[in-house]
Amino acid sequence: MERTLTIAGQSITVTENWLDRAVRFVAPVYGAKRFRARMFEAASSAYVGASRSDRALSQWNPQLGDADSDSIYDLDMLRARSRDLVRNAPLASGAINTVVTNVVGTGLLLEPQIDAKALGMSEEEAEAWQEQTEREWCLFSGSPEVDAARTLNFCGIQELAFRAVLESADVLVVLPAIQRDGSPYRTKLQLVEADRLSNPDNSRDRDLLTGGVEKDETGAPVAYHVQSTHPGSTLTTKKTEWRRIPAYGRGGRRNVLHLFKPLRPGQSRGVPYLAPVMKPLKQLDRYTDAEIMAAVISGMYTVFIKSDLGDGGLAPMSPTSETGGATSDEDYKLAAGAIVGLAPGEDISTANPGRPNAAFDPFVQAVLRQIGVGLELPFEILIKHFTASYSAARAAILEAWKFFIMRRQWLAQNLCQPVYEAFLWEAVLSGRITAPGFVSDPLLRKAYCGALWIGPAKGMINEKAEVDAADLRVKMGISTLAEETAQLTGGDWDRKHEQSVRERRRRVRDGLELPLAPSAAPPASAQSSPDPASPLGELEDQA
Repeated sequence: MERTLTIAGQSITVTENWLDRAVRFVAPVYGAKRFRARMFEAASSAYVGASRSDRALSQWNPQLGDADSDSIYDLDMLRARSRDLVRNAPLASGAINTVVTNVVGTGLLLEPQIDAKALGMSEEEAEAWQEQTEREWCLFSGSPEVDAARTLNFCGIQELAFRAVLESADVLVVLPAIQRDGSPYRTKLQLVEADRLSNPDNSRDRDLLTGGVEKDETGAPVAYHVQSTHPGSTLTTKKTEWRRIPAYGRGGRRNVLHLFKPLRPGQSRGVPYLAPVMKPLKQLDRYTDAEIMAAVISGMYTVFIKSDLGDGGLAPMSPTSETGGATSDEDYKLAAGAIVGLAPGEDISTANPGRPNAAFDPFVQAVLRQIGVGLELPFEILIKHFTASYSAARAAILEAWKFFIMRRQWLAQNLCQPVYEAFLWEAVLSGRITAPGFVSDPLLRKAYCGALWIGPAKGMINEKAEVDAADLRVKMGISTLAEETAQLTGGDWDRKHEQSVRERRRRVRDGLELPLAPSAAPPASAQSSPDPASPLGELEDQA
């Protein structure tokens, strides 16, 4: 029997099952109440995805937890598995390398973009200030002295820090002050792996201390607790201690940059980039190994000879160079083109593994398309497979470029810009850069800190078409030479313009090009002649 209930204009139909009928037979009043409660429960599930009675969804009952509860307890295993995939699974390693190469490449380069109007500077004064600041920045960031470990310059730190975020979920960049001979700047950068960020003495997480991140009542980070040694190190003999590093120092200076990509409000630690696709990546890696092994076994075609002659025939299972000099039957392995004799009474049954598998490549590609969706990498970009059409390849590159640009902007905002501002603080306080009002006025400080971070350019399939389109955008006024230069070549238009001027002058000087012809004077008929009758004409005649 079916009953229909209308609630808020929505008709809900529920079918009476055998239990409903049994309860109604024993206790009619209670049965009616029970059935009505079932109808209200069905009406409360306006979304099919929330239904608890649907057979396909009845066993799917995930728990509701906050951002840290849903991630912090799985983080160690996620991090370990992510690193294992990157080390041993070519697809995982390739995905990480592709993202790092396109987002960071050779490094994001600084181009100061100060607000000259807010600072009361002329265009020439602003350009001179930016050139001087860029020279000082190159001095600060261009050598391994910027690294506390004296290993990487700032571009190398960008690459390693971003790779750590993708692979290990997050990374700390500590900004200690270390004075060293030959370096005018004391600010250094120290990368701390995510494993060392933990609660003191491995204590349990609580409201204001989770995963080594100490917060205030508003959820803002106050301090970071870092282990003195890596918890997985097998080489250290030091006793593990924890150091509390305040997030901010005097004057609001950043002491620590915690790099991770938050996915939910209130999240304290990051999640590895490969987390959503770990299972298919691992299963696909195992499947690939099994297919390769099956193909190898199929290729090891071996001839077995059965003989009734006993010792007078071929020596059974004699050690050969193909078998590696084995001394027991358990040590023998199949070898290409091997001939193996059998003892009297022994026989063999063969099995054809049917490899290579013709369905291997289509199946793998179907799985890779799903993995690519999870990683925001088009299938063509994920496996470097551009065999469809020009339009498909270009669409794949454009779609991937949206993801790369978003991650590049995130890296610039969370690593490059804070480091640049810390550098400016020290440069201004030490007198190496003149910036009136930088320390006292936050508005002026913001104007001085304006910067553009330029990374590797987007790849081009048809360069002529791309350049023609850029030229048209500039002529229409919807883009600038600086923007198009950054997009097409990843360079700085100001530098390229100055270099082009120098090259032009040298080519003219050496006779390789002719100098530009001077502008022709307007024809005499077009020149206005004074009217003799006018006072102006009289003055000119007298002159």
